[in-house]
Amino acid sequence: MTAKICVGQFAGSHGVRGLVKLRSFTAEPADIMAYGPLSDEAGARRFTVTLQGMVKDNFLAKVDGVTSREQAQALAGVRLYVDRGALPSTEDEDEFYHADLIGLRAELADGSLYGTVKAIYDFGAGDVLEVRTAGGPLEMLPFSKACVPVVDVRGGRIVVDLPAVIEAREGSDDEAEEDEGEEGGDQRGEEGP
Repeated sequence: MTAKICVGQFAGSHGVRGLVKLRSFTAEPADIMAYGPLSDEAGARRFTVTLQGMVKDNFLAKVDGVTSREQAQALAGVRLYVDRGALPSTEDEDEFYHADLIGLRAELADGSLYGTVKAIYDFGAGDVLEVRTAGGPLEMLPFSKACVPVVDVRGGRIVVDLPAVIEAREGSDDEAEEDEGEEGGDQRGEEGP
């Protein structure tokens, strides 16, 4: 598990008095301040933040020590982290923090290594796991009970049941390698150049 979790990001300045726009990544956006002190990724800088209001999808925030537009703008892009231990445990056994999944070993049902979870994305139709396969390429898998029937965070692993399209593609790669090895040449399925 990771020691720190990203809960937000400074998105730029607002006005001339040093207010910053703050984007919250927490389930309840206003709870960004509820998990303890905010710091940058390295933990080198700590931020004491007071929420002042909203502008579009961002909070307006006052950061202690920031009094000018230039100082506020210098914070743009800084991601805000809290200690992992400050976050509450998940309420549902099928609910996980993304940071807890990254780095887990991805295994097939027989226990063989499939790869390692590299990232989790949500493109609007549900979470998708990005897995670096043991063979090297990245694979995108739907994070659903059907495709990932077992998540064992404490054991450091997930079990994946590959969708048919991936199994077929992997099977065709193996067959193509065998065909090339047997006939030794370009297999285009046509005669001539």
